[in-house]
Amino acid sequence: MVDFSSLTGSKPSGSSTEQKEALKQRVSSEIAMANAQQLISKATDKCYQKCVTWPGASLTGKEQTCVERCLERYFEAFNIVSATYVRRIAAERASGALADAS
Repeated sequence: MVDFSSLTGSKPSGSSTEQKEALKQRVSSEIAMANAQQLISKATDKCYQKCVTWPGASLTGKEQTCVERCLERYFEAFNIVSATYVRRIAAERASGALADAS
């Protein structure tokens, strides 16, 4: 059996199933972190391109307000889309589970 302790930074303990679940959880967490970083980077790039017309040593008050509002709207829209997606997936799973139970 392969020892993943060098990758996870922990010593093996518990059953093989527990180790696999711990590794899955860690991978899921790292994927979520990468997705969050990508979202922030994309939002920052889009809002900067939209709001900053000429690069300088600092943002003008108008540019700063524009970037703040843009980021707020971007993340609000992302939250709405994410919540809708999660509800849709949950509904599909529930209806699939009900269909399988019949």
